[in-house]
Amino acid sequence: MGFPNWVDLILSLPAVLWAITFHEYCHGYVAYRLGDDTALRSGRLTLNPLAHLDPIGALMLLIFRFGWAKPVPISTRNFSNPRRDLVLVSLAGAVGNLITAVVCALLVRIFPAIFLSNIALSRFILLMIMINVGLAVFNLLPIPPLDGSRILYVLLPPKAMNVYFYLERYGIFLILILVMLGVVQAVMAPVTMAIFRIML
Repeated sequence: MGFPNWVDLILSLPAVLWAITFHEYCHGYVAYRLGDDTALRSGRLTLNPLAHLDPIGALMLLIFRFGWAKPVPISTRNFSNPRRDLVLVSLAGAVGNLITAVVCALLVRIFPAIFLSNIALSRFILLMIMINVGLAVFNLLPIPPLDGSRILYVLLPPKAMNVYFYLERYGIFLILILVMLGVVQAVMAPVTMAIFRIML
């Protein structure tokens, strides 16, 4: 995956800010609806991107089309069904990104003439779809501390969970190593492109 040109970088900025902000907002909102107000009390139940921005994760998303934001804090003690509710909260961010991508794809299908006549707008919408799909797929990878690993928490036996909790402390370094080795790209590329083609 090559580096985007400067035009794509400029057009990607609002797409990246929306993708990471809405992703984390969805986590916090679903947690709140399930009885946990931790995100609300910590000022994270907001669509203000500054509340969710992780500089390294945003840069990764801007350049490589996958990245992360500051995780929204939750407390499973406030859930009535912690195992089920943790899965729902973990899935919420990816679902929010996929909803964004679907809405953008529908706009292209419903108003094709508008996008065909405006190259910049067309490119921006394509980047919105690509970035949101990429963020959704990336966060569902079962690598701590990504959302996919939290979904596995409720499925794994206690000993395996302890290993995951241990790995979470070094999760960012593990992700960066896997990115440098090309493992993340190899796993994500076919899934992301398949979803992208289906939507368009």
